[in-house]
Amino acid sequence: MLNLLSTQHSHQFDEGNPLAQKKILIATIFTGVMMVAEIFGGIVFNSMALLADGWHMSSHMVALGLAYVAYRAARHYANDERFCFGTWKIEILAGYSSAILLMVVAAMMCYSSIERLFNPVQIHYNEAILIAILGLIVNLICAWLLHDNHHHSHDHHDHHNHDHHSHHHEHDLNQKAAYLHVIADATTSVLAIIALFAAKYFGWNFLDAVLGIVGAILVSKWAWGLIKQTSKTLLDAEMKEPVVEEIREVITELNPTIQITDLHVWKVGKGKFSSILALDTQDHSLTPEIVKRALSVHEEIVHASVEINYR
Repeated sequence: MLNLLSTQHSHQFDEGNPLAQKKILIATIFTGVMMVAEIFGGIVFNSMALLADGWHMSSHMVALGLAYVAYRAARHYANDERFCFGTWKIEILAGYSSAILLMVVAAMMCYSSIERLFNPVQIHYNEAILIAILGLIVNLICAWLLHDNHHHSHDHHDHHNHDHHSHHHEHDLNQKAAYLHVIADATTSVLAIIALFAAKYFGWNFLDAVLGIVGAILVSKWAWGLIKQTSKTLLDAEMKEPVVEEIREVITELNPTIQITDLHVWKVGKGKFSSILALDTQDHSLTPEIVKRALSVHEEIVHASVEINYR
């Protein structure tokens, strides 16, 4: 745990995720190879189905590449003094950008499906089914690679005869964005396989377009959830987090007469927070060091600035 009483310390509060970075690179390569193969095959065999799926996969490859570059950038600028609270938000910015891209993909899927619904085209079923199955296999491999086995821990601290429980359940939002792109592609592949078999054997040609619309709605829902998560962090909208109430409880335990006149809390890493705290008190023995020591029982608070005004 970072010592809050230290006068000099690093402002790089997040250690990054080297394992996720490596896995995303592998997934990007897998996706890129599949994309090139599909585009090349579409040109050689004059198949619009192959070309369309190849260009669709290119958007996901861009998103995976963006996630990888964000990890590299965060590590590269880790010691850059321009980033006063570390470079972790580079990863969050990449996650947000990736979610926007995913929303664009969903809109394109919806538009293409509606157009196909009113203007049916001849489908080469065997070729299209093979493409969908190959795409699904690649996406399942990538999904397995990128699945976030997030840590789920409970920390217990004793302070003034009270037990403090710190409950961490944090996702890597950059990795989650890459994972959602892969899952979105896998979902569209599954829906496409169902629709193609139904059209081939039962003549339900409309199902291809209908399930395309369903897939677009699912993808947009996932994208919107990720946009809300990442934008909350980027805009420092963290004042409803449990840690805020924990800070108030610590101050009350120190002295119930202390008034909190100003409190700011924002996230600086996965499950890690920084705070600025202004107090008003008649207790002249209270010092910022005492307050910081009291706050340090909560390991998620890795940086604190304390101002005390004496009445």
